Amino acid sequence: MGQRTDEANTKPFKCLVADDSTFARKNIGSIVAKIGGVVVGEASNGNEAVELYFKLRPDLLLLDITMPQQDGVDTLRKIVEGDKEAKVIMVSSIGHKEMIWRALCLGAKHFITKPYNAEYAGWIIKSILEGKKEESPCATNI
Repeated sequence: MGQRTDEANTKPFKCLVADDSTFARKNIGSIVAKIGGVVVGEASNGNEAVELYFKLRPDLLLLDITMPQQDGVDTLRKIVEGDKEAKVIMVSSIGHKEMIWRALCLGAKHFITKPYNAEYAGWIIKSILEGKKEESPCATNI
């Protein structure tokens, strides 16, 4: 009988990607696939992200800061209100430092900046899923 490897016993993690850019969703989705995950849903705005999060219950949400109908910070707030254990990584361009800080204070686990460095993004995602990143440094919620 053949031996089972650790890889064969490992289920892929489920990821929801929320970004108004189709290109960005596909780009980060390919990084997720390379590190053993599967994108179970894609949202193009904040309202869709909230709906899909609670419908699909992914292991991880990659959430863009700037989206139509509802920005990433408000989307994060609604998700964390309904799931205190949500693992959310914010995705942003460099110019949104204040919004990233607010998101971290609300419970986001980390952030990744665009354009993506695939190796670094993969490391951050795996670290969050393994529980290796510390909680937010914020003393109070915003």
